Amino acid sequence: MTATTKIKGVMAAAGFAASLMVGGATISYADEVTLTMAVPDWPPTRIMKKFFDEQYKPKSGNTVKLDVDFIPWPDFYTRVNASLTSGEQKYNFIVSDSQWLGAFVEGGYFRKINDLLDADPEFKKTFMEIHPNPLNAYATYPHKSENYYGFPQFPDVLVNFARKDIICHEEEQKNFQAKYNKKLPCTGEELDAMTWDDFRNVGEFFRRKKGEMLAGKPAEDDFYGIAFQAGKAYDFSSMQINGFIWQMGGNIWDETQAPSGQAEGVVNSPEAVKALETYLSLIEYMPPVAKTGTMDIFKEDELFREGKVAMAVNWIGLGEASLDPKTSKVSDKLVFGMMPGTKGPDGKMVRWSNIGGQPFVLTTWTTDAQIKEAVEFVKWWLSSDIQHQFAAAGGQSAVKSVYSDPKYVTYRPWNRAWAPSLDWQKDVWHVPQFFELLTQQQDQFDLAITGKQDAKTTLDNIAKFQQNLLTEVGLIQ
Repeated sequence: MTATTKIKGVMAAAGFAASLMVGGATISYADEVTLTMAVPDWPPTRIMKKFFDEQYKPKSGNTVKLDVDFIPWPDFYTRVNASLTSGEQKYNFIVSDSQWLGAFVEGGYFRKINDLLDADPEFKKTFMEIHPNPLNAYATYPHKSENYYGFPQFPDVLVNFARKDIICHEEEQKNFQAKYNKKLPCTGEELDAMTWDDFRNVGEFFRRKKGEMLAGKPAEDDFYGIAFQAGKAYDFSSMQINGFIWQMGGNIWDETQAPSGQAEGVVNSPEAVKALETYLSLIEYMPPVAKTGTMDIFKEDELFREGKVAMAVNWIGLGEASLDPKTSKVSDKLVFGMMPGTKGPDGKMVRWSNIGGQPFVLTTWTTDAQIKEAVEFVKWWLSSDIQHQFAAAGGQSAVKSVYSDPKYVTYRPWNRAWAPSLDWQKDVWHVPQFFELLTQQQDQFDLAITGKQDAKTTLDNIAKFQQNLLTEVGLIQ
């Protein structure tokens, strides 16, 4: 005799638990709840799925399935946007990029979560322990308001990946000192102290042709000193250039200042132009692919793992492959530090950077049964034990009690740079027009990266476009 009742939703199955009295005993039947999730395809989400499959046991007693659609990063926004706007209601759980919040909240797709937090004070306490920079980036719309829409899934920052077998080599150290009258950075602490001028010197110094001597032996291929994001696809160049602009005293259009904050005169300020010029000046010291506008984070990561670059500024989220001897020729030769900074007028280092990482979000058509199971999963995910395990597997945590634990820095070699970097994170826009802003900006940056346009013309064009668009929609007056 079966008394289990199932309700089929558009996206997933959810049901009620049913009970029968048989011979005076109560028999409960667990239900099946499926959470259908769209995620970018990279290590942090693969780890999450592995943890769910191997460890997660729902407190409800229901059978909970996590049906994950892994989508390549370059196609991630367009695929999710097409699904949401088509009305198919395929996904009820999404690992969203932070800048999507405005567009998909205003579109009626992302569910506000304040009521879920208020209903669970203990969970809300954990939520509010998240560092304010990732919390604002991943959860709030309007930006930095108390309207919450996302639970952090994977927080991320840019760090400096480096080849210690190259930069610590005695002969290279001696020759660098002779040429620049400055020590070649070798340790993590020395990487932390690097400015972009130091980064340029490393780039210039380590340009070697195949067969030229490199760290005591002939280079097996052409070798390059440095690499960072310089890709037209999605947001790759913007994520790097924004950091240069903030560090050097400029700004992007600031949505928190709407409607009085302007684009023209800010986006193309002299400080911003100088910052973009600095960024562009470093490209000549990178592998030639950078000049084609196709140096996305994956190509950069590939070149570094192939042993063709001495230093690369990239996301922690890609770091795991560099440590794996199956995927990296340099797995046993690495040291990590904070991304280079800029010395301010007071001589102190300025380290502003565009935050990476993503939140979990719930869609507005998610059923009550799915919401309950999704929240329980997120509570489990943000629990201290799982956050420590995630960090130990190559992820990161923005929960202060986790990342401030002394053992946190022992999990991965880049973790020493994690907590100090968090205070320096800002984010790009969250407004509904973000994709129009981003696409035009990426196109313009590509013209500069490929040598077709100078920095001032590039930022003048971006500023004019942003001023016109944001004025039309009432975000600038």
